[in-house]
This record gives sequence, structure tokens and C-alpha cells, in this order.
Amino acid sequence: MQIAKSHAGVGVGVSGPGAPNEPKLAQFFIPAAASLQERRPRTLKHGDTFGLFDHNGDALAGHGNPEGLYHLDTRYLSFFTLTINGERPMLLSSTPRDDNAALIFDLTNPDLYDRAGALVLEHDLIHIRRLRFLWHGACYERLAVRNYDIAPRRVRLGLNFAADFADIFEVRGSRRAARGEDHPPEITADHVTLRYTGLDHFTRRTTLRFEPAPTEIDGEQAEIDLVLAPLEKQLIFVEIRCNSDDRGASVRHGFLTALRDARRALRDSTARAASIAASNEIFNETLRRSVSDLAMLISQTPQGPFPYAGIPWFSTVFGRDALITAMETLWFDPAIARGVLRYLAAHQAKEFNPAADSEPGKILHEARNGEMAQLGEVPFHRYYGSVDSTPLFVMLAGAYLERTGDIATIGSIWPHIEAALNWIENDGDRDGDGFVEYGRRTSEGLVNQGWKDSSDSIFHADGSLAQGPIALVELQAYVYGAWRAGCDMAGALTLPLQAEAWREKAKVLRQRFDEAFFDEALGSYVLALDGDKKPCRVRASNAGHALFTGIALPERARIVVETLMDPISFSGWGVRTVASTESRYNPMSYHNGSIWPHDNAVIAAGFARYGFRREAARIFEGVNAASTYIDLRRLPELFCGFPRQRSQGPTFYPVACAPQAWAAAAPLSMLESCLGLGFDIKNGQITFDHPVLPEFLDEVVLRNLSLADGSVDVAVQRAGDGIVVKVLSRKGTVQILTAS
Repeated sequence: MQIAKSHAGVGVGVSGPGAPNEPKLAQFFIPAAASLQERRPRTLKHGDTFGLFDHNGDALAGHGNPEGLYHLDTRYLSFFTLTINGERPMLLSSTPRDDNAALIFDLTNPDLYDRAGALVLEHDLIHIRRLRFLWHGACYERLAVRNYDIAPRRVRLGLNFAADFADIFEVRGSRRAARGEDHPPEITADHVTLRYTGLDHFTRRTTLRFEPAPTEIDGEQAEIDLVLAPLEKQLIFVEIRCNSDDRGASVRHGFLTALRDARRALRDSTARAASIAASNEIFNETLRRSVSDLAMLISQTPQGPFPYAGIPWFSTVFGRDALITAMETLWFDPAIARGVLRYLAAHQAKEFNPAADSEPGKILHEARNGEMAQLGEVPFHRYYGSVDSTPLFVMLAGAYLERTGDIATIGSIWPHIEAALNWIENDGDRDGDGFVEYGRRTSEGLVNQGWKDSSDSIFHADGSLAQGPIALVELQAYVYGAWRAGCDMAGALTLPLQAEAWREKAKVLRQRFDEAFFDEALGSYVLALDGDKKPCRVRASNAGHALFTGIALPERARIVVETLMDPISFSGWGVRTVASTESRYNPMSYHNGSIWPHDNAVIAAGFARYGFRREAARIFEGVNAASTYIDLRRLPELFCGFPRQRSQGPTFYPVACAPQAWAAAAPLSMLESCLGLGFDIKNGQITFDHPVLPEFLDEVVLRNLSLADGSVDVAVQRAGDGIVVKVLSRKGTVQILTAS
């Protein structure tokens, strides 16, 4: 992802080999002043708006605490608390709906005393249920307050609020030399508008509306007096709107209409995809959460659905993340891949711009809309500094065509595919040696531009940092996959000369890659080649990506699998980013020993490609077992790489994003790998190639598994030492082919 993500925690200190080359403070780092795991915030997202709240439904933003309501990379609400008679209610429970349509918080009153110290209301007599959701740039809330006492009760509810209008990079730790101007609040009987004009001359507004009108209201709080008969319930509606003070409809009417539309949109977005039910109910919970998280993270763009990367730090467009997420979900919902391809094609680089690491043909890394990005205080307004997004774009296009047969979409983006392959061949190859390398064009860009983009993630065996231009092992694998995909697509478009030329490029690259990257003594591929073509002889998870694309020679596969499944790499929860024997191994680091679900999904897919499905199933079992210990069964961006211990869960990473799109999609991808799912459009067949089931599953039922205009429902069941696939229902002429 992008540079701030790579440096979660404090800046990198100077120590060890190569220390003079190491930055003392990471660029745009995420401060580890407060652990997201400790607070376990409740999250919501719709479109370009997301919210983080504590278990009570409050937002208590402070140093290192990202809670609040955000819109287009700006925090529009930084403080929001509910009180009853001046005291914080007690938590009963809080949870998102299974479909992520809303958050629900159940609260009750503590013991309440008057100023003289006399008890005036015993605890647990007043119940407050907060229901909250987001829709089109607004946060809607309904408070249902019920009196369970046998006597009437008078209570005062207080809603306290503030907006710091902090840019997301400020929240993440960047310090600004100057900020814009805060304006006095605009106050009426039922609403308050908070305003800030940034240095970009744009005035951002947060408008809070209340129904019924508060008893008292000012620029920091609204207080509402309620008189509740025994068992009486009263409703309070709150609307918090970003960049609009539209007050056309009543708050209550706006809440009900938006809630209906939000739920309908979620149902529509998930109806097109396949569905999965398994014999393991805990795994079903993980799947439901994964699918719901993906639906929440997907934003609708003019080009189609596009999964934003993750909450809180990356709720925006990231090319690499979206491309891998689309690959993970391609069998399940091809529409995601189509939306990603069309969006990234529309935003492909057309010019050289060193500040944005832009070169013609490159695919977008990151897009930001906040004040700091608009002003150039951070380089990420439209930033192209990921070296792997471009070959991944071509790979996804080829995989999408194979999955769907949608030649029209491929034809519509064909000039963009050609431009991407042209970049790979020319500007991507910095020194003309046939490998693609990266190196930032300015001091503000990303230091490392692969998926492991921490400043210390690419290093030599002695721990010294690699100097560029750097040729990553997985990058060459993606380039091979891009040439092969380009060949297949050119063939489908009846362009035989291009198809043959790109087939030959893939063939030559495969042989040269083996000669330069495979290390017999290491038992794996080296991590990278530095600017002097010196190999970084480090055992890392990146080697598994060579299996993913098929660049690995068949005779290399077994030893790479064995190395990655050795306890130095496989913790029991998954494959570590770096083996425990390496100089920079740290299980608590971001990229040097941690475990990433998406990385493991890619590795499992690589294992399956070379016939190692049982090893893929072991990875699947480890990652799934980790999910059973995680709040809401929600796989985070990453967790720590400590060894798995009996009767203990994994160790969490303090500032990991959750939900994260490519982590949410990982179980879907690993299931595909284990089942050996394939789609043959030409022959109208869905194949199950030597399927296996991980130990925790005896049966999986896949419904609405589509191919062209048909679909099937199938059950995959364990039968003795084997697996059987049964067709439950069929629409159209889709055939099921099983190889075992």
C-alpha cells in the first residue's frame, strides 16, 4: 500500500548493519500511541465516508486515536459523546448488523446522584439503543430511550460534539506548518453547522440536526429533556451531514428513507455473487463477515464497483489492493474485477510527472482528496508509485477474460493494456536488463514500491538495506503473468503477431528469472536484486508469489513449498513475511516477520497451481483458526508472526486496519485454491481439479456459481479419503468436471 501504512508505529531507529542509510523517522508514519486492538473500534463505511466509534458509539479523538466521522480524507466529526444526566451510560453490548448496514449500541444508565450525593436513579432502569448508519455523505442515528422503572422518570440526554477537520494524514501523525481558519458555529433551534476553510480555500461543513429540537443547544452540545412513563419509549433522531446543510426533509423522514435505501443497496450489491455455506458454523461466520466487509468497502464509481483498501487509514482507491482483491474474488463475483479494470484504465498515467512517480502507462497506486493532498503537502493526490500495479492490471484483465469471456470489456480497455505492457518493456526496466525495477523519482515518493513498502523491508542477509533500482522477486513473477495474459488476450482479439511476441517475452523472462533469482543454498528465490544486481539472499514470503503466476520452473516448486512450510516461515497461523532465521526478523514488525492474510492467499494459490493443494489447505486452516480468536471473526490487515501455541490465539498487530479488503477476500481465495476451481467458457464447464478440503470442513455448498448465462449449485463433500462433487441444481447448460 502506501508509505504511511508501511511505517505503522514509531519511526525507524538507527541500528545494525546499514544504519547510516536508514531514515530516523518514517515518512507519513502512523503513530502507535494507541492500539486499535485495545479499543477495537466499531466501523461503518459508505462511499467516500467512513466512521470509527468506540463500543458506546462515541468518538473520543485524541493523540493517536483515529475515532470520528470522515469524508473524502477529512475528519468531519472528531468528538461525539452521549450522556445521561451528565454521566456516560454503561455499555450492555455493541455490534454491527451481520450485513454491516448499521451499528447497534445497547446502553443503560449508571447509578445517578444529585449534587448532594443522594441516589436519584438506580442503575439499569433506562435502556438506550443507538442505531447508526452512513448513507451518501451523512451519518444517521436513532436513539430509542425506554423507561423500565415502575415510576415515571425524567432524564436529560446530552450530545456533545466537535469537528477538528483534520486531514487523514494529520490524524496519522503528519505535522503541518499551518492550518486554515475555523469559523464560529451557526446555531438554530434544531441544528448546528461547524465550518472550516482550509488553505486550499475550500470550506468544509459539518451540520448536525436533531429531532425533536433540543431543550438547549449551542456550538458544542445539544441537551434534550425527556419525561418517560413506565415502559414508555421515546425516539430521538440525529443527522450529521458532511459538506451540506440541506434541511429539506424532517430528520425522522430522512433517517427512515436513507435506512431503507441503504439496506436495499446492500442487498442488490451481494445478490449477483455466489454464496457459500459450510459444515463448520464458525467458518460460516467468518465467511459472512468477509462478504459483508467486502460489500461495505466497495464504493460505486462511474466505471463500476471498486473496493477501497481498508479502514481507517486506507479508505480510498489503492490500485494494488483493489487488483489483488479482485483476483481473490474473481470466481465469486466477477463484477468487482470489471469495475476495478475500468476504473484503473480510466485513471492510467498519461505523462511523466516525477512528483507523482507518474510515467505513461503506469497504473494508479493511490488517490487522495484531502486538503494536504490538494495542496501537495503529501504526494498522494494521484500517485503512481507502486511498481507492481501495472503488471497486476494486465494479469487481472487476462484472468477476467478467462473467467467471463467478456471480450467487449477487454476490447474497450485494450489501449490501456497495451500502454501498460509498453511501460513494462520500456520505463519499467530502468537499466535494460530485462527485469522491471523501481526507484522513486523524488525524495517525497515511496522508498519501496512493492507491496512490502516499509523503508526497511528490502534488505540483504546481513541486514543492510538494498539500494536501488530494486528488482523484486514477485514483481518479475507478475511481469511474467502479464506477458502471458497479454498473449492470451491478443489471441482472443485475433492479434497473432502481438500474441506470439508476448509469448516469447514470457518464455525468455522465465528462463532468465530462474538463473538470476533461484538460490539452491537458500532453498528458495531471493527476495530481490539490488541496483548492483547483488541478490538479497533472504527467505521471504515473496517467493510464494513466483508460484502464483507460474514463472517458477516445475522442478523448483517442491523445494520452495517446503521452505515456506518450514517452521522458520510457517508459524502455524500462516506464512510469515520473513523467516525467523533472517537478520531483520521481528514478529511484531509490519513487513519483517508478520503474517498477512492476503499474502497467504496468494501463496496458497501458488501452491495449488503446482499441485500442492494439501499444503494450501494447511495455510487455509492456519489463517481460519486465527480468525476464530478475532473480534467479529474479522480478519485484519495483518497480525504478529509469533509461533502458534496450543490453546492460545494469535498476537494482534496494534494499528492494523480492519476491515481490510484483501484480507476479507482471503478466505474466498483460499477456498478456491483448495477446491481447484476453474472456469472453461469455451466448453461451458466448471472444473474441480483434485479438490481437497481443509481439516475443519467436511462439506461446502456453493450456490449461484455462474458461467456465462448459466449457473449451478454444487456440494463438495468429504467421502472417506476422497472428495466428491454433487450438482444440486442447474440453470442453463453448465457442466461440472471433476478430476481426482
